[in-house]
Formats: sequence, structure tokens, C-alpha cells
Amino acid sequence: MASPVRRIPLPESPEDPHLRQEWLVSNGLGGYASGTVAGLRTRRFHGMLIAALPAPLGRIMMLQDVSEQVRLPDRRFFVLGGEEYERPWRPVDGRAVLQEFRLEAGLPVWVYEVESFVIERRLLMPHRQNTVHLAYRLLEGSGRLRLGLRPAVHFRPHDAPVSIAPGPPYSIEIRGHEYQITAPGGLPPLRLLLDGERPAFTSDPGVRQVIYLIEQSRGYDYIGELWSPGYFRADLTANRGAALVASTESWETIRTLSPEEAQRFEQHRRRFLLAAADPAAQDGLGTELVLAADQFIVTPAGRIGDTVRARAGGDHVRTVIAGYPWFTDWGRDTMISLEGLTLVAGRRMEAGWILRTFGGYVRDGLIPNMFPEGEREALYHTADATLWFFHAVNRYLEATGDRVTLGLLLPRLSDIIKAHLRGTRFGIHADPEDGLLRQGQEGYQLTWMDAKVGDWVVTPRRGKAVEINALWYNALRLLAKWVAEEGGDARAYAELAARARESFNRRFWYEQGGYLYDVVDGEQGDDPSCRPNQVFAISLDNAVLEERRWAPVMDVVRERLLTPVGLRTLAPDHPDYKPRYYGDLRARDAAYHQGTVWPWLIGPFIDAWIRTHPEDRTGARRFLAAFEEQLSAGCVGSLSEIHDAEPPYTPRGCIAQAWSVAEVLRAWVKTAE
Repeated sequence: MASPVRRIPLPESPEDPHLRQEWLVSNGLGGYASGTVAGLRTRRFHGMLIAALPAPLGRIMMLQDVSEQVRLPDRRFFVLGGEEYERPWRPVDGRAVLQEFRLEAGLPVWVYEVESFVIERRLLMPHRQNTVHLAYRLLEGSGRLRLGLRPAVHFRPHDAPVSIAPGPPYSIEIRGHEYQITAPGGLPPLRLLLDGERPAFTSDPGVRQVIYLIEQSRGYDYIGELWSPGYFRADLTANRGAALVASTESWETIRTLSPEEAQRFEQHRRRFLLAAADPAAQDGLGTELVLAADQFIVTPAGRIGDTVRARAGGDHVRTVIAGYPWFTDWGRDTMISLEGLTLVAGRRMEAGWILRTFGGYVRDGLIPNMFPEGEREALYHTADATLWFFHAVNRYLEATGDRVTLGLLLPRLSDIIKAHLRGTRFGIHADPEDGLLRQGQEGYQLTWMDAKVGDWVVTPRRGKAVEINALWYNALRLLAKWVAEEGGDARAYAELAARARESFNRRFWYEQGGYLYDVVDGEQGDDPSCRPNQVFAISLDNAVLEERRWAPVMDVVRERLLTPVGLRTLAPDHPDYKPRYYGDLRARDAAYHQGTVWPWLIGPFIDAWIRTHPEDRTGARRFLAAFEEQLSAGCVGSLSEIHDAEPPYTPRGCIAQAWSVAEVLRAWVKTAE
């Protein structure tokens, strides 16, 4: 199987420097490297090495930038890519032209033209290492080039403001060709190694000021400083390339793989990923999404206790990063994404590890909502993540038939339902009057529509939310099935499910609009806002909505909420509708679930579409057509968290989101003929 290649068109003019298009490489630990195609740093999260370190450190910006120069045989100097250091090493005669940017099997490749020379740069992170390789190769041109590389650092949490002071002085220790930058504060050193012909280092410490344009537009601190110890040099010839290796790993680990070996092993690993995926995912859009999915499945380096407990039981720990660059692992996102990221991608064993990992975190009938950056303890403020857990377990069992895992999880699943019946945290409880699930506590946002600014919960949805009760019914039906299959008495669960279904269909139908209320028994009564949450009443394995009402609901959703890149979160005729997600934090969060489009919702929409149009898989596939273009629009090779609600549907939010990738990939496979 050929590895996919995605080429990005060159800018039409020098004033179009690919600042909106970004790239991302991850390391399977939660660490990553990211930047713009143009090489400029526009986010505080842009860097060459963001290392995932044990708690309480979390993800740390270790190597933020590398400025590049090449000296031609006639001794003229050219900037290769990105920004030039403010104190040039030599007078600069010009700038290389970005001739091509592409992803090869999901890994970024830049090709620069300098006079008669063509130079290639590749970046990769060896799997499960806090290491990055920047490799350079001369593709065309005769003679010897001298490559200069100036690293720049600002050790800080990756989400910390760029304006924070660099702190105590950095120092560099040199032993032969091994270089080590250290700073007080308990962080590991950054180790640097230059592999190439005639390698050398010149000490020239200095500070450079950087302006982060996207941070400025989002209302955050946007001016910061980077410190550089000096610059490295090596020759580039037709026969010998050069590579800068930066890492927080031990020297033994760093030296185990040469840059050529690291490249070869990573290419092999990616070919294995593609070969293991569902056959329907092994062509077209599917292949690129399988590689994008790999970025989100991680071994949580920060939570050592998880690993110890899992190993003691003969198991492994895996989780899902909800989105890059700023999300950690979230329970809701993990359970929604699990099928697409693992089962469709042929990673069934890891799916089991993820489910058993989260099964060990159940507290008071809830799985975690999220694990905060650098923390060991989880937060549990969610009403739906635990119900999505049932959905994910069911899809896993359908794919694997793993009754051992079911046996391990079934007592916890039963306890979850019991906790919901008697009442648990945040006001989550089944109403004894109608069997529907109520949730809500002042100051908390418990559904997936969870924007909050200070004390302002933008969409509190306190009461009986439509998707929460669709998930509740689905969970009851699934538990009844599993208990019966294991030889237990499932009648009580079946009766609870039947009662919830009767109440749902009686209470949630909004006759005047011909669709479902978003919340009933809310703080202001029943909420008729037209939102996508009603789709889950049709799309889940056990549909709670009566079949006679499927078609009218889908007609409304298609007409008022569907866009080429997902579903709007609120119909445009609502007074709170926001067409753009833009501005400072308050303005953005006010729009987050008030019109903003979420790509992941195309998955349940297609499920519901096929359920109402079972012979129309070809028509369902057409709803995915725009995502091919989206793989080049924001983060090249991945899908964004959200989009504006109106054309041109600009991608916003996290540049790469797990459930966006997972649900589009799952829907791609489901709609295959």
C-alpha cells in the first residue's frame, strides 16, 4: 500500500506566507511539535519540541524555534525558512523560496530553492520519545553548502503566557559533540546533537523578541522572548545530509537511533498502521485520517500511577488527547472517539486498554470529564461522558467479542446505573416521576455544550437534556442486554428503559416546531431551541425516539443545522445565534455552542440519515465531500475542532481534534459501498 502524500499549493504571492495553514507531529506521549507552514511562530503553542513530562510538570515547551541559514559556495548567506534571528550570524543576502510543502505519510516535508540549490527539510518525533529530529538534505545543486542552525528556547508550560520571564539564566554544557541546555526549576535538560559533516558549534548567547499574531487576535499576551545559546554548523553535500536532534531523553536513548534509522522506523510504523486499518479506510480520505487518528492515542506519560497499576494487572495504559495543542485527555471525547480512532483503525487491543483504563477511574458512578494539565487527579464534572462509556463498550464488544473485558467492566457498569438512580454528584439523578435523567448544578457546565467564562455558564442546559436522555435509554438497554447474556436478571433494567422511552416520547416532542425540545423541565421550562443534540435520539444503537418522528426531525436538522463541515449548534433564526467564532475569550465562548459548527456531529448525523434512508449510503457519503479540502485548510492532514457557522466556514479552535477525525473516519468507512 502506497503511503498518502498531501501537497499544499504554493502561495500566489510573497504576501501570502501560509500563516493560516499549520502542521502537527505528535509522539504518542502527548508531546508534539507544531508550527505554520511558513515557519513563523504565531501561537504560544508553536514549537519544535513540546515534551510530555511526568506530573506535576505536564507538557513543557523545550525547543521553541530553530533559525536556519545556508552559506553558498560563493560565500553568500540565505535565510532558509521561518524568521531570521534579530542578531544575524552573518550579513544575509537573501531568503530561500518555499518551493513545496507536503505531508508524506502524515509527516511534514519542506522543499526550499536557493539560487541553483534545492534543499529538503523533514521533521519527525520518534514514537514515545520526547525527541525531535530536523533533517536536511541537498536535492539539487553542485558544491558544498554550509548549514547554520540557531536553536531558541523558553522553558515554560506549553500553555503558559509567552510574556512570562524566562527566569534564572540558562546555561549550556558541552562535552565533545553533545550539548545540554539547563535552567533551574526541576526541568530536565534539553540535549542537542548535530549529526553531519564537519559539525561545529559557536557560542553566541542572545535574546530574541517574538510576536505571536494569533495570541494577539485571541486577546492573550503576545510578546515574548527566546534565548539562544549560539549556533550549530554542518556541511550539506549531495552525498551527506545533516540533522539536529533535540531531546529530553537520556544520551543513550538519543544515540540509539541515527536520524536515518529514526526516519526508516517511523515510516515502517506508519505503514503498519495503514495495513491494520479497516479495508474501507485504506484508500482516499480514509488513509490520511487513519494517520491523523494516530496522533491522539497516547500513553499518558504524566500519570505514572496509572502505569504501575495497569502493569500490576498485566495490562497497559492508553488514553486519548482530545485536541492539539491545548486539550488533555477528556472522558467524553475519548468515548465518542474510541470507535473511529481505534476500532476502525484496526487498533482493537488499544481500545480495550483505553476502556479498562477509564473503568479504573469510576467514582460515584461517573468517569472523569478531564485530566488537568500536569495533575494526577481527574475532574468529574460531566453528565454524559459516563453514558458515552456504555456506547464505547458496546461498539468494542461488537468488534471484538471480548467477554473478558465485559466481565471486568460489568460490575462497574451496574454500579454506574445504580448511582444514577439514587443520585450522584452535580445533581445527576433519575427523576422518580418519569424515569428521565436530570442534571445540573449552579456554576457547572455538565453537557458537551460546556463553554464557561468566569462564573458565566453560556449554555447551562440544566434540567433534562435531550441527548443525555437518549444516552440514558441506550445505556439501560445495553446493560439489560449484557446482564442477560451473562446469565443475570435484567428485568429491572429493561423496565427502567421502557419507562424512560415512554416518558421521552411524551415529553420531548415539540409539536409546534416538528422536532425535539433541547431541554425539558429546565430552569425556564421547556427549551425549544433547535440544536443538533436531538439527532442522538435517532443515531444511537438503541434509538429512543419513535420511528414515525425520525423523518421530520431529520428534515429540520438538514434544513437548519447541516453545513458542509458538520452541524451548527444552534439554528440561525435563534436570537442568540452567532455566525462567527472570533475575538477575545468571552466573545469566542459566547459563540462556541451558539451556532458554531462542530465536524464531529457529522458522524451521528450520518448514522441517523442511514437509519432513516437505509438504502442511501451513496447519498450519505456525499455529506463528507468537503472534508477532503479541509485536510489542507487548517492543520494540514487533520481536522479542526470547530468552524464558523456561515461560509466560508473558516476552521477555528484546536487545529486538530480527536472526535472530528474519529467521526469523519468512522462515517467514511460506514458509507463505503
